[in-house]
Amino acid sequence: MPKDILAAIQNNMSTFSKGQKLIAHFILDSYDKAAFMTASRLGKTVNVSESTVVRFAAELGYDGYPAMQKALQEMIRNKLTSIQRIEVSNDRIGDQDVLSMVMQSDVEKIRMTLEDVDRGSFERAVDTIVSARRIYILGVRSATALASFLGFYFNLIFENVVLMHTTSVSEVFEQMLHIGPEDVIIGISFPRYSRRTVNAMTFARDRGARVVAITDCETSPLAAIATHTLMAKSDMASFVDSLVAPLSLVNALIVAIGRRKNSDLSQTFGALEKIWAEYQVYEQAEPETGA
Repeated sequence: MPKDILAAIQNNMSTFSKGQKLIAHFILDSYDKAAFMTASRLGKTVNVSESTVVRFAAELGYDGYPAMQKALQEMIRNKLTSIQRIEVSNDRIGDQDVLSMVMQSDVEKIRMTLEDVDRGSFERAVDTIVSARRIYILGVRSATALASFLGFYFNLIFENVVLMHTTSVSEVFEQMLHIGPEDVIIGISFPRYSRRTVNAMTFARDRGARVVAITDCETSPLAAIATHTLMAKSDMASFVDSLVAPLSLVNALIVAIGRRKNSDLSQTFGALEKIWAEYQVYEQAEPETGA
């Protein structure tokens, strides 16, 4: 299977039939649109049969059209500008109901994540986090929400959590000044990947810390750095990053770690409930009165 599908298309251009060359030129010129077309739609767009599209994928070394489509999608996901994302999503949604299309896509990403997640990597990540001296958490841009959610619950479970704030590049490294072999950093990033997150994870790895990446695929720049990689399928809904599946994976990580720390957690929440009640953190239910 070719690592760079566009290069493979260019290198094999002379071997393609007339119909396959039409497909090849369309993909090279409009890969952002081709990646999200069905084989039938791609064929109609360039005036060839669906079977010609399927044979084209086989000619490139893919098991079928879905495998080629997946390769295209993974290649472009980190390359699309916000404007291109809007154009692609408009093509994908078309006249469909936006609410149904987006939510069904999110359901599908959770299903795919559940099928593909490596249970061994998940358990090893849990072991690494539970045994760490300090836990650093980093997610920027849209991944900030995931990092904050993880940090909120980890701060209830552990006493050694550093939720990193990134108002400047230098601040990231200042907050990691004392990171070392007994520590772990959890880096979260999805397309378009954050260079700041990649650099911070590299810095931590070079100082001996263990690295847990929460990202979307094996070709993610985070995966190349990580000790343990947890993969969740992401998607783009127009200019918006759809991170429902990654949030579900983060939920599972919190629950798994909470179970490991069950006795400590019961004491912690017992104390918290008293504090919350004393300082009226939550609305109190009105007592029922008899008739």
